[in-house]
Amino acid sequence: MLAEEFARGASEAGHQVEKIGLSDKTISFCKGCLSCIKTQRCIIHDDAAEIAQKMRTADVIAFASPIYYYEMCGQMKTMLDRANPLYTSDYAFRDIYFLSAAAEDEEGVDRRAISGLEGWIDCFEKAKLAGTVFAGGVDKVGAIKGHPALEKAYEMGKQV
Repeated sequence: MLAEEFARGASEAGHQVEKIGLSDKTISFCKGCLSCIKTQRCIIHDDAAEIAQKMRTADVIAFASPIYYYEMCGQMKTMLDRANPLYTSDYAFRDIYFLSAAAEDEEGVDRRAISGLEGWIDCFEKAKLAGTVFAGGVDKVGAIKGHPALEKAYEMGKQV
């Protein structure tokens, strides 16, 4: 829902938005062969290759992830690893946003996930972490309804 609200704000601000969910995609683990550094394409032919190319041409990327054990979900981390072909490419993205939710509601629950994403962003000198939104206390489906983080995500999307 955070991603939906961010996308709604960005759309209302006049931006073209495409939302890509990872839960129904086939994304294999990186083999570490580094062929992609030379070719800017991964040797693995699955959904990650197409997603990485969409990331390459996007002006802005907003990642959304549940927080599991104080870290981003495995699908997102695997996708970040598989986006390695972008490292040597002429990527368009500059601003990166991170939206997350967790059952825990303490301050800093998202710290490790943000740090992990910042490690990826640091490899792209023209990109920066432009903002984050965290929704704590989301412990079951629907628990985010009415959460103040939804409005924050919407407003952040409008400012893109």
